Amino acid sequence: MRGRPKQQTTLFSLRTPGDRVPAGHPLRRVKDMADAALAALSPTFDEMYSGTGRPSIPPEHLLKSCLLMAFYSVRS
Repeated sequence: MRGRPKQQTTLFSLRTPGDRVPAGHPLRRVKDMADAALAALSPTFDEMYSGTGRPSIPPEHLLKSCLLMAFYSVRS
């Protein structure tokens, strides 16, 4: 079963991760583009997952985390 995204509440900090990224940072544009592309793929993801069983990690979260790892593993 496909998991649904849920916003994690803050545990030890009063700031969200989005508050820590400056407004003009290039990652914000990349996030917007990735969100748009993954929203277009959402119906495909729905067809791939079964309607029964335990919920999985949403594929959008997995793909965006892989994208961040790729960006931060490139040396400047």
